[in-house]
Amino acid sequence: MVKVLDEHERTMAFAEVALGQIRSLRQTAIPRNYEIWYVYATGYNAPLNKIINETLARNGKLTEADLEQIYDTYLSHIKTTDRIDKVGARVIGEIDEVLKLLTDALGMSESYEVCLDGAAQKLSTARTAAQVKPIVEMLLKSTREMRETNMALEQRLTLSRTEISNLQQSLEAIRAESLTDPLTGLGNRKYFDRMIETEVQNALANNQPLSLLMFDIDHFKSFNDSYGHLTGDQVLRLVGMSLKQTIKGQDITARYGGEEFAVVLPNTALRQALTVADHIRRAIMAKELKKKSTGEILGRVTISVGVSMLKPDDDTDSLIERADACLYAAKRAGRNRVVCEVDPEYTAEMRGQVA
Repeated sequence: MVKVLDEHERTMAFAEVALGQIRSLRQTAIPRNYEIWYVYATGYNAPLNKIINETLARNGKLTEADLEQIYDTYLSHIKTTDRIDKVGARVIGEIDEVLKLLTDALGMSESYEVCLDGAAQKLSTARTAAQVKPIVEMLLKSTREMRETNMALEQRLTLSRTEISNLQQSLEAIRAESLTDPLTGLGNRKYFDRMIETEVQNALANNQPLSLLMFDIDHFKSFNDSYGHLTGDQVLRLVGMSLKQTIKGQDITARYGGEEFAVVLPNTALRQALTVADHIRRAIMAKELKKKSTGEILGRVTISVGVSMLKPDDDTDSLIERADACLYAAKRAGRNRVVCEVDPEYTAEMRGQVA
C-alpha cells in the first residue's frame, strides 16, 4: 500500500511540475505540451531536457514551433517504435505457432511412414482375411489421423497468411504515419530529408535538372499572437491543402518545420520551377482565412518563396542553403514574392552576407 501511495505522490509531483512550466511560460495546455513537460520533469529523456534548457537559455521561451519540433524529434518516434515492436512481437508469435504445427505434422508424417512400413511387412506374411483386416483398420486409422493433421495445418496456415498480411498493412500504416505531418497531412521533415537525398542523387547520376522551393508563411507569428494558436493551425492547414491541390505527380511536398514548407521538383529546370512557385503563391493568396467560431474574415495568407536549382557540384545541403538564402532575400525584399538564385535580390543578399 505504501508503495502505491509513493508512486501516486511521485507522479503527481511530475504532473505539478509540468503544469507549472506550462503556466509560467504561458503555453497552451494541450496534451502534447503536457507530455513534453511531464517527460522533462521525470528527467528520463536527457536529450529532450538538454534541448529545452538550451532553447530557454538562448531565447527565454519556447514557441509552438519549438514545442512541435521537440515533440516530433524526441517523443513521437518512441511511440512509433513501441507500435512497431508490438506488431513485430505478433508476427513472431504467428511464426512460432506455425513452426509448432509444422513440427507436429512432421512427427505425424514420420509415425505414418513407420505405420506404412509395418503394415507392408505384416501384409507380406498375411494369408487370411482375418489376418489382413486389423492391418487395414490400422492403416485407415493412421491415414485418417494424418489427413486431420494436414487439414488443421492447412487451416492454420491460411489464418496465419491472413494475419501476417494484416500485420504487414499495419506496419505500412505506421511507416506512412511516421513520415506524415499530422496537422497538414503533408510529408514531415523526416520524409523530406529522405526524399530529397534520393532525388538529388538520382538527378546527379542521370544528369537531370532538379529544383527546390523553400517557402515561409508571411507574418505567421502575428496570426498566432492576434487570433491564437488554433487560428495559426488553421493557417498551416490552409497552406497544406493548397499544396495538395497544386502539386501533383512526381513532385514532393513537405512541411519543413514550423511555418516553413518545401517542394522538391524532379526533372524541373529553374524557369519551370519559378512558374510552379508563383502558382503556389497565388493559389494560397486566393483563399480567404475565416475564423471558424465567429465566421469573421481574417484576411488572406501570403508566402515568400526561395528557389534553387541543382548544380553539377552540388550536394543536398548546398541546394537547401541556396533556396533558404533566396527565401530570406524574398522576405527582406518585402515578402509575398518569389526569389531565385539569379535574381538581384539574392545577389544583394549574398553581397551583404560577405560584407
